[in-house]
Amino acid sequence: MSSETESAYPEGDRMSDAGRAPAPHRAKPALINPVWVRLTHWGTALAVILMVLSGWRIYDASPVFANFTIPPGWTLGGWLGGALQWHFAAMWLLFASFVSYLLLNLFSGRLFRKFFPLSPKAVLSDLFKALTGKLGHDDLSHFNAVQKLAYLSAILALIVIILSGLAIWKSVQFSVLRDLMGGYDNARVVHFCAMAFLVLFFVVHVVMVALVPRSLLTMLRGR
Repeated sequence: MSSETESAYPEGDRMSDAGRAPAPHRAKPALINPVWVRLTHWGTALAVILMVLSGWRIYDASPVFANFTIPPGWTLGGWLGGALQWHFAAMWLLFASFVSYLLLNLFSGRLFRKFFPLSPKAVLSDLFKALTGKLGHDDLSHFNAVQKLAYLSAILALIVIILSGLAIWKSVQFSVLRDLMGGYDNARVVHFCAMAFLVLFFVVHVVMVALVPRSLLTMLRGR
């Protein structure tokens, strides 16, 4: 460097590479869904899909509603015996994933942090905002009131499905459950209705994920 160029930069203003200020460190986004939430979520989702599809084939073998059956192309198992095998295999996955999800949420305190407080007024307010396109989704770490109600309803539906399924599967051993549901035939109706609600929840849930795709990323990578 020439002396003329050097004179343009006083000694006190020159900074060597070694003395250059480090680039600011960009912090990682906060963790929204820990590993156990993601594992139990996807395990439960897979189990529910398998149980619903195989359950439809089982339903068609002896319909609860005489004039309503499921198209065979929407079912899993190919025949009654095959559907029962799929149903019972997925049952254990559902039990392991869903019960783990419930217990970990309860003991970690996450269940109360994420889903409460919840009030009818908050649900109606957030529902109105959602219908008018004014409900924000900037902070995915917090559920709005409609989400809280929907997820809690899905959890309750899963509990009803498991209990009514036990009353159907082991009607003698779980006779108390069977009687609480009004008998074997009524337990089948309860099981079907809870399943139908869960399918409706699944459809709405997929639509909402499509509208807010960042929510899918949080369930895949946690952030």
